[in-house]
Amino acid sequence: MASTPHSDPAITPDLIAAHGLSADEYDRILEIMGREPTFTELGIFSAMWNEHCSYKSSKKWLRTLPVDGPQVICGPGENAGVVDIGDGQAVVFKMESHNHPSYIEPYQGAATGVGGILRDVFTMGARPVAAMNALSFGEPAHPKTRQLVHGVVEGVGGYGNCFGVPTVGGEVRFDASYNGNCLVNAFAAGLADADAIFYSAASGVGRPVVYLGAKTGRDGVGGATMASAEFDDTIEEKRPTVQVGDPFTEKRLMEATLELMATGAVVSIQDMGAAGLTCSAVEMGDKGGLGIRLDLDRVPVREVAMTAYEMMLSESQERMLMVLDSAKEDVARAVFEKWDLDFAIVGETIAEDRFVIVHGGEVRADLPLSTLASSAPEYDRPWVETPPAAPLGDVPAIDAMAGLRSLIGSANYCARDWVVEQYDTQVMGDSVVLPGLDGGVIRVHGTPKALAFTSDVTPRYVKANPLQGGRQAVAEAYRNLIAKGARPLATTDNLNFGNPEKPEIMGQFVKALEGIGEACTALDMPIVSGNVSLYNETDGTGIDPTPTIGAVGLIEDLDDRIAGAIQPGMIALLLGGEGTHLGQSALLAEHLGWRSGDAPAVDLTAERAHGDFILDNRAWITACTDLSDGGLALAAFSLAEAQGMGVTLDVSGTEALFGEDQARYLLAVTFDCAEALMVAAGQAGVPLVMVGQFGGDMVKLGASSAPLAELSNIYRGRFAEIFA
Repeated sequence: MASTPHSDPAITPDLIAAHGLSADEYDRILEIMGREPTFTELGIFSAMWNEHCSYKSSKKWLRTLPVDGPQVICGPGENAGVVDIGDGQAVVFKMESHNHPSYIEPYQGAATGVGGILRDVFTMGARPVAAMNALSFGEPAHPKTRQLVHGVVEGVGGYGNCFGVPTVGGEVRFDASYNGNCLVNAFAAGLADADAIFYSAASGVGRPVVYLGAKTGRDGVGGATMASAEFDDTIEEKRPTVQVGDPFTEKRLMEATLELMATGAVVSIQDMGAAGLTCSAVEMGDKGGLGIRLDLDRVPVREVAMTAYEMMLSESQERMLMVLDSAKEDVARAVFEKWDLDFAIVGETIAEDRFVIVHGGEVRADLPLSTLASSAPEYDRPWVETPPAAPLGDVPAIDAMAGLRSLIGSANYCARDWVVEQYDTQVMGDSVVLPGLDGGVIRVHGTPKALAFTSDVTPRYVKANPLQGGRQAVAEAYRNLIAKGARPLATTDNLNFGNPEKPEIMGQFVKALEGIGEACTALDMPIVSGNVSLYNETDGTGIDPTPTIGAVGLIEDLDDRIAGAIQPGMIALLLGGEGTHLGQSALLAEHLGWRSGDAPAVDLTAERAHGDFILDNRAWITACTDLSDGGLALAAFSLAEAQGMGVTLDVSGTEALFGEDQARYLLAVTFDCAEALMVAAGQAGVPLVMVGQFGGDMVKLGASSAPLAELSNIYRGRFAEIFA
């Protein structure tokens, strides 16, 4: 579509600041260009140099994470990570945030977050097979929380269900720190042939650059810049920066893209996500050491009189950019026309290090391309360590059943049936274990293998002790995979923090990454993809640090998974020792309203030893769950209640029942298997003790008891009671 004449606004300090650029960064732009930028060029620099796209505050520390391993085919830097699962197959996965858009416009913000992460996966040549989400909201009583919960859950379900991918796991949490800034972290995984992975680096001079998918509109203009700033009282003005998604178009885009890849026409391909056409073109060119020339008059648009600035920064959804083998243009075009999607040659690769944008026959931007991506600013921001937590002090006597009722009657620890029922968990027919205690499991279609998925973090731990909290997030993900009988493979991280320009926030980030790195190394779970979301603050108040860990594990044969049905009379075994640690525990938070004491210490050697013991002896284990929030009491109740039976724990004392010491599992086994496991534990040198028995219609915690039916009604009905 031809452009209409327009005049650019004058470049003023206010305009520069509105684009999220500091005075020093603008001076750097002047030095690079030797002149004042055009309005379009200013927008391009703003998009590529903002925190969301450039990682300018985090790159230094992200480089310290372990990203390699014999199982890793592709680590961080591409659209998603790729991990070998044997037999010539690979799992492709990533987690990414859509926090700011979801707070401004909950339904579309969450929906397009799902759409974006799905594109990241099928852009690599993988067919998506599973999705998860990790959601953090404010206090249930906060006036905005109900609206956010409904909008986000409906957006996640609306997009994922229509696209046709099962939601197999995730988290939902509530805390006052998210009152002004919810978190929506979306995960997707797909399967591909290990020798048919597609990458984004452009190659070859003079090759066509092709626009694929839906038309470009004005939705989402400036979205990446908005996502790199704090919220304030102008939040409603930012609503137009939220994208609008169409899952049915995305489904067609996936099918067309995978069909196109099979023709051999694709040289490189990139999803148009944050910063849209700008970021996708720059990343393709930069990774390939090439320049890119775009003619915006050829870009398919759905609105009249769009400017070059708007077209370059639009974040309209369901779009891709590709470098094409020109000899196969007709074949490629026919594929997209068959799927009723746009296919337009909008530019070409060039040998020079330039990013040239032409619109209406005029050059609207002419920039050195490499300065936009790999040469973007990088900061070593000042940071201070989080002060050591004060000792917990005396905890008043808590009746065990009263403590359990407080947990299962809270929005944080009641059953999530109301949420899960809005997601399609069984589409595609390969879901083996639905969302539950420790994540989900899907079979690898046509093979005996299965993949397990989980998402974990305990923000109150990270705030109290970022190092231990970072370790614990990885360790809990590891345990959740182990509890399913899966061998942990690798992780993806979604690092949600406040304003990195505050030394105390940057200190949380630095130490949490140190803990994450230590745990990933010790547990052989390298980080293969991820996302950093900073500036999660409103009016100067930041969220609790929330470095979400998504993890994937492999079950070589479905017969080896741990997922048996508990029978009455089965023995409850505790692996890992008695509970002792109440600092920062769920019990104190929900029953007493305390956020006190230190986070529990994470012994990574013990984590590995106990996980190995579970996998080595899985044939004797009927059911298993890890101990985390709520300790032994909540784990035993949840495991038993899921099977419709009671449980008796021959354990007493608040610390023993509700302590959140790490590296622990609860096992349900037959009497004969209990004996065999006790012998094996003695030989392996791991602590394993009998703590009770499953069965009956009562829940007994030491001397305290209550009917299962009463507790189950609380547990199953509380979430809908609050939010439905």
